[in-house]
Amino acid sequence: MARVVITGMGAVAANGNGVQTFIDNSMAGKIGIKPISKFDASETGITVAGEIDDFDPQAVVGKKAAKRMDLYSQYAIQTATEAMEMAGITEENTNPEDLGVIYGSGIGGLTTIQEQIIKMHDKGPKRVSPMFVPMAIANMASGNLSIRFNAQNISTTIVTACASATNAIGEAFRQIKAGRAKAMLTGGAEASVNEIGIAGFAALTALSTATDPEKASLPFDIDRNGFVLGEGSATLVLEDLDHAKARGAKILGEVIGYGATSDAFHITSPDPEGKGAARAMQQAINEAGIHPADVNYINAHGTATHANDEGESKAINQVFGQDSQVRVSSTKGMTGHLLGAAGAIEAVLTVAALHDGQLPANIGCFNQDPACDVNLVQLGDQDAPEATYAISNSFGFGGHNAVLAFKKWSD
Repeated sequence: MARVVITGMGAVAANGNGVQTFIDNSMAGKIGIKPISKFDASETGITVAGEIDDFDPQAVVGKKAAKRMDLYSQYAIQTATEAMEMAGITEENTNPEDLGVIYGSGIGGLTTIQEQIIKMHDKGPKRVSPMFVPMAIANMASGNLSIRFNAQNISTTIVTACASATNAIGEAFRQIKAGRAKAMLTGGAEASVNEIGIAGFAALTALSTATDPEKASLPFDIDRNGFVLGEGSATLVLEDLDHAKARGAKILGEVIGYGATSDAFHITSPDPEGKGAARAMQQAINEAGIHPADVNYINAHGTATHANDEGESKAINQVFGQDSQVRVSSTKGMTGHLLGAAGAIEAVLTVAALHDGQLPANIGCFNQDPACDVNLVQLGDQDAPEATYAISNSFGFGGHNAVLAFKKWSD
């Protein structure tokens, strides 16, 4: 079985455009949540979101290409371009038939869907854009990436709600580990900060109604009252270790395990006992060939909903023990919840945490809920030079649980 390493990363989120800016701002505790400005949200009852306000589609995607892509695909192209440039993969050093794409999105082209349905309603079906379907469908980020980078191995899409990107990275890991590809573009993209996205989640009473961006997303806080919708993308280049070494690539970290389970419980609520989440964590740890006591850090799903945070805390304690000192943080207090892209930006931060020996803090927890009895990383107490192993959790509507295990790079 091949060892699978990370050789490139790209990211765009509400608190940072570009992977290094995103990492630096996240480690500094910078909150990207802000008042909604993309549309008039007054009737939704929601006032803040993890909006990206400094994205220029022409800069990387290109003006002509951007017109033929939904925003979620544009985000994917930008972050994949950054990751590929960092990795240094070219057709000269990597056979296109050995390069694949497995990408995640929870919803796909929701902005396009909203715009075109309104146009059909107002002006009739003949006015619907001929690009409606290829811009809206959820597989098109993968399609656009494979075309842009001439990736001729597998090209597919994972849609498992908020577990999408983590499942995508896990499946890409398996593709290389089994010898079916030498390199993979993987991650996730989401662009659902629009009227129907906000209205839909608000109707579920899933979103925070807070008006203060600094106190809206409160993972593990006793006063948490729902998640804040975010947007953005992250892409990782995974590579067969021998292939990476042969071309002299700089290695950022290693993927060593992947777990995926189903709660089989409810369409939106997680299992309150966290049994499925615990099994996914244990699967990732088992595949990594380590023990729970070896894990130094957990990047938690931590959505700031009552059900998720309590259930995830129970799951962590099932696997690691009630008195475990494993350090935990959710980074959604800074970025909001990127739905199908959440696991991708969180994987980037987990890899960076091990690489740099510094953990992202759990921003937004002012008064930790006793029911969420985990060891949260505090701002200013983030140094972790000893951190060698970490896991990243993602859990989605429908009961999807996905967990990745990472190792600090060492030969």
